[in-house]
Amino acid sequence: MTALIQATSLCKSFGITHAVEDVSFTIDEGEIYGLVGSDGAGKTTTLRLLIGALKADGGSATLCGFEVAREPEKVRSHVGYLSQRFSLYEDLTVFENIRFFAEVRGLPSSEWKPRCLELLSFVGLSEFSGRRAGALSGGMKQKLGLASALVTRPRVLLLDEPTTGVDPATRQDFWQLIIRVVQKEGMAVMLTTPYMDEASRCHRLGFMRRGSLIAEGTPSALCATLTGKILEVTCREPLRLRAGLLAIPGIEDARAFGDRLHVRTRDSANAAVIQSIEALPGRPSVHLISPSLEDVFLSLTSLTEVEND
Repeated sequence: MTALIQATSLCKSFGITHAVEDVSFTIDEGEIYGLVGSDGAGKTTTLRLLIGALKADGGSATLCGFEVAREPEKVRSHVGYLSQRFSLYEDLTVFENIRFFAEVRGLPSSEWKPRCLELLSFVGLSEFSGRRAGALSGGMKQKLGLASALVTRPRVLLLDEPTTGVDPATRQDFWQLIIRVVQKEGMAVMLTTPYMDEASRCHRLGFMRRGSLIAEGTPSALCATLTGKILEVTCREPLRLRAGLLAIPGIEDARAFGDRLHVRTRDSANAAVIQSIEALPGRPSVHLISPSLEDVFLSLTSLTEVEND
């Protein structure tokens, strides 16, 4: 494996706010790496440091063998970037947008024409090539953005919350495109996402909180780090039940997951804990479940809050 992205002790502050603090990671070719965190965690700032849109206060980043601080233009020539907001030209057609980005990068027509047609077919926009970008749906705009990012055959692809605001079916389609392009072209992909179901599709993850990387690993390895057991509690009014759950000895935390609660125990799901839960008002039902990435993330962020207090 060849490392295409390497960040070492990256730091960036805005006034007294430490947006990125001592962040390090390495991403190999053919790997999808997900940066996961809530709004304000530092995910977008990290991507902007990698592409050279922001200057780091400390640390360094190297992409495709070029240091971002010293050779930003060489870095950008090897990187495809898709931002959160649609940033293409709405008055141009789908085809004209892809052509524009190809020509800006210096591709001759003998290269960009077949590449454009290939990408339009790849993302499912061939029949919309003559439609103005401003008339596309949100999902189609994201697919156009992906095609434009891929037109120069980049070795690195940076995606900032690429499926935010699109419907579930389009999210599924977009992810299939990402997986196919990695398999076909072997690039390194780094994406940010707030969605744990998307995070589970990545080869490796980095959990961010308040500018810091608090955990890193494969989805399965991260789930294995969670101590104790997870109990799923079903009841009529889960939020009202939470205080009663936290008062039971042996329970570390209880979080609402839709109409249910995930309860993390200290050691194991022993009979006494389960009986205490079932004795609470409303007669809640209890089931032992495998921990999810969201359980792991919430546990880690809770631990971080305690350590920072």
